Amino acid sequence: MKNKKEYHIVRIADIFAPLLTEKKRIKFYYGGRAGGKSYAFADSLLLKGRQQKLLIACLREIQESIKDSVYKLLCDRISLYELNDYKIFENRIENYITGTKFIFKGIRDQDVQHIKSLEGVDIAWIEEAQTISKKSWEILEPTIRKDGSEIWISMNREQENDPIWIAVAAHPDERTLIRKVNYNNNPFCPEEIKIQAEKCRKISPDDYEHIWLGEPIRQGNTKLISSELVRKAFANTILSSHSPLVIGLDVARFGDDSTVFCFRRGRWCSKFEVYNKLDNVEVANIATNYIQDNQPHRLFMDIGGQGAGVYDILKDRGFNEIIRGVYFGEKAINENRYFNRRAEMWDNVQFWLSSSPQVQLPQDERLFDELTGINKRYDRRGRLQLEEKDEVKKRLGRSPDKADALALTFAEPIYDMREPQIYRKGQITVEEIFNIQQNRGNNSW
Repeated sequence: MKNKKEYHIVRIADIFAPLLTEKKRIKFYYGGRAGGKSYAFADSLLLKGRQQKLLIACLREIQESIKDSVYKLLCDRISLYELNDYKIFENRIENYITGTKFIFKGIRDQDVQHIKSLEGVDIAWIEEAQTISKKSWEILEPTIRKDGSEIWISMNREQENDPIWIAVAAHPDERTLIRKVNYNNNPFCPEEIKIQAEKCRKISPDDYEHIWLGEPIRQGNTKLISSELVRKAFANTILSSHSPLVIGLDVARFGDDSTVFCFRRGRWCSKFEVYNKLDNVEVANIATNYIQDNQPHRLFMDIGGQGAGVYDILKDRGFNEIIRGVYFGEKAINENRYFNRRAEMWDNVQFWLSSSPQVQLPQDERLFDELTGINKRYDRRGRLQLEEKDEVKKRLGRSPDKADALALTFAEPIYDMREPQIYRKGQITVEEIFNIQQNRGNNSW
């Protein structure tokens, strides 16, 4: 007969019985605070590790030290249940009877060679998976390749487009188990926690749904651009446009960043051209060809970092009338409303997407992630401010180069200089013309 402590560990695991009983490639558990996910995962893995020899990798996006991992949680559970067959080392945990070993790693910290050390893993536990970037997941999933291996995922959702949610849970296959677990599903949830949750429900229903029920943050609260706007722009079809061509050029600043050209005519963003590992002269040569072949009305380019060198080359080639240099961090044109030029340009993108007539974007999931991945806030003066680019890059696993290139096409107003229309053989007032344009939703963008 099991002793009291061992019975308790089995009972904890019973809440998550499929972790122990079902054969699935991916076991994905999400929910709000106090659902017991981490405790149940830890207990279940400790129990499985006592039954057979396993190599268990406890992973997270970034692990600067062992303190950032679930190492302490596992140690605490071992102590609670007095599992004396486990031996705790400074950077690993081993079972001296079965030979099970727990290791702890940050996914982003692993280069190609180090990631190969995970090929023999039996179970990979990804904790706080809402922070996992798309790039990290694409590296990790094929690495856990041992026959019968499993990936356990525990997370509290943050955004509607959390990369691992989109990759795994949004469209699960038959080898994926998805479970939502909240505090009200946890029989061991303390009464004090229930009181706190109920108080939050009464004061702020939106916060309650996110914090306690595991729903993503409502986009209207933090997102500058909603997913609905971008999806709607993907679905539209515009065959051509007579509006003047504007090109946005975001020049790569660092090794993994991309140089991106965005082509937009009024309500129609027709394409993006992406280049990697180019020097300033090569970027300037490509820009020169685009200018000569397409005769854009304007080419706006980021002149922070490497962009300044490209700008100088193009200026020296005589393109002064076409090119305009922009610093994302410089003062906004409307500095009473925007913290800097970057916030102003991105808000112009948001207005363009949400105004009429409808607009079109190329269907591109990377572009979707970048446009909907920017969080907004306001400074002390009430001006719109965006989160730092490094924060976005950390969450996406890359720089939002395509979205920045699109934003650059809105650096300054570009007025439509098409052939004039004749209204009622010229018998029309200026006020009537203005009203016609207003009703059609035309604007300087």
